[in-house]
Amino acid sequence: MNDKHIELRQRRDLGDIITVYFDFFKQNLKSFTNIFVNYNGIFILLLLGASYLMVTGGVGLYSVENGFGNATEEESFLYLGLGFSLFFFVFLGIAALNYSLASAYMIKYEQGKKVVSDKKEVWQMVKDNTGKIFIFIILLLVIYFAFIIVSFIFILIPILGTLAQYVIQFFVTSWLGISFMVMLNENKSPTDALGEGWDLVKNNFWKCVGVNFILGLLVGLLLILLLSIPGIIVGIYSFHALDTGVNFGESAVAKIIYTLGASVFLIIMAYSQSLSQFINGILYFSLHEDKYNVNTREKIDQIGLGE
Repeated sequence: MNDKHIELRQRRDLGDIITVYFDFFKQNLKSFTNIFVNYNGIFILLLLGASYLMVTGGVGLYSVENGFGNATEEESFLYLGLGFSLFFFVFLGIAALNYSLASAYMIKYEQGKKVVSDKKEVWQMVKDNTGKIFIFIILLLVIYFAFIIVSFIFILIPILGTLAQYVIQFFVTSWLGISFMVMLNENKSPTDALGEGWDLVKNNFWKCVGVNFILGLLVGLLLILLLSIPGIIVGIYSFHALDTGVNFGESAVAKIIYTLGASVFLIIMAYSQSLSQFINGILYFSLHEDKYNVNTREKIDQIGLGE
């Protein structure tokens, strides 16, 4: 691993931001993944539980429709309902946690000028801001609910409406991600951070939209490659099971394979929250330097002291 510090507080154009994102990701992959695993343990177990309930419900319905097994339709729907409910609340928690961990990690990386080796300092920043994070997540849900309504209206407009909906989506993603960085790095309230984030994104509208579109697409392709691994394994097993007439309702192996496959899928999706926030973290440092010239002034002061 190259431990040379990547200076995040620099003015950058769209192409430079994309390059720095992948350099930062490669350099910090091992360290951040270690933090992700350490602080997502309970959520991973809960995702396993949610996956088991959903798989049990799905297999039960399949058995009922094909006339074998002891499951009933009511019981299967109950398992499905419990599984989806647990997944919904767990995924909200895991998304908020990894949004926070990714932001705190980038701030500590920039403060220490090196790859973060002490996971406790990242966690401490998250703990110290728990109240503000909770309020921010509530505001985020309200904003996304409004966005969904606006998106539905735009989708009704052929072609141009769909394009506008995507532009607004990338704008909102940038705004919320950058505002979250403002809140943690500058110790501002959630509402003040949203105001500052709005100014930063508004003044660099197309750069923010472009970066989130391009990196969102590239990261999405990477995730599809990762998700194809459990998908292929589950697909091969399903083909073999159907070919040999395995009774899914009675097969413990089927439930284990489908539960693990669903769990891996959900864990990768949870990890993607962090990858998405890295995009806006790099954008934040670049836009903040573009507006305030903090890093440039510090370097000028250092030159002055040296003379």
